[in-house]
Amino acid sequence: MGGVILGTGSALPQRAVSNKELEKIVDTSDEWIRSRTGIRQRHISSAGEYTYVLASRAAEKALEMAGVEAGEIDLLVVATISSHMLMPSSACFVQQQIGAHRAFAYDLNAACSGFLYGLDMADHYVRADSSKKILVIGAETLSSRLNWEDRNTCILFGDGAGAALVGASDSDERGMVGSNHFSDGGLWNLLYMHTAESCNPDIKVEGWNGAHIAMEGKEVFKHAVKAMEEAVRGLLAKTGTDLASVKLVVPHQANVRILNNLMERLELPKDKVFINAPLYGNTSAASIPIALDEANREGRIGEKDLVLFCAFGGGFTWGASLIKW
Repeated sequence: MGGVILGTGSALPQRAVSNKELEKIVDTSDEWIRSRTGIRQRHISSAGEYTYVLASRAAEKALEMAGVEAGEIDLLVVATISSHMLMPSSACFVQQQIGAHRAFAYDLNAACSGFLYGLDMADHYVRADSSKKILVIGAETLSSRLNWEDRNTCILFGDGAGAALVGASDSDERGMVGSNHFSDGGLWNLLYMHTAESCNPDIKVEGWNGAHIAMEGKEVFKHAVKAMEEAVRGLLAKTGTDLASVKLVVPHQANVRILNNLMERLELPKDKVFINAPLYGNTSAASIPIALDEANREGRIGEKDLVLFCAFGGGFTWGASLIKW
């Protein structure tokens, strides 16, 4: 086996914004949002709750659970599409914030699939060198990247961070079992976010409409459910795993309708799937590690339990991972 998760942590902004509150700023209603997404509220950052600050809080909780000092970390990766700055990376800010002086650090951009891509990468590092300890964080402040006049996107997303410390397993019966990841850059225009407008007039992006999330919701829905189902089935076949033997499925918390469709396609009972989207909305790269930390702290996962992850995000990026806890 490869890397095992030694500790988890998560952090959320203090302020929770209900659907009722959104009614005051955009043409929507609590009933409209719930019926289409299942989301009841989301956490939105206030002064000082930057992406790297939330990431650092989640990281410190993961380290505390694992009983590992920040100075022992060899690599620190932050999966995000809403970094505090383009340069330095959020990972460098986190490194400084928590005192991970020995680690090299960088950001990873794979949208909602970012944490799973990071987990897969960490597993390969640990397989190559069992002494490595790697901190993988998914962190977003998507409230800074939303058009608050677009009710089709601003109702969906929230802020938060989740972290997992990955190290070598002390048992051949624990650790990453396998991953199954994909990308399709040909469909980028269905879900995207521009950066700041170019200062060079010769390479300005045509149709630049602001540095915020833009999405064709119905098309993304269709692709997301099918892609995650196929990624999960492909991973199970590749690893020779029966879905019935999986203890818990922790999917990307896109919205409840997508998760319900995925459960129907995979014939998964609801008690086998961890869902917290109604409380947090879609936190992109942070959604799986936040859900994982909550499931872990609630005692939903025991040693040697099989835990399955799946995600879908802009790029398009998608995939599934399987770990024996």
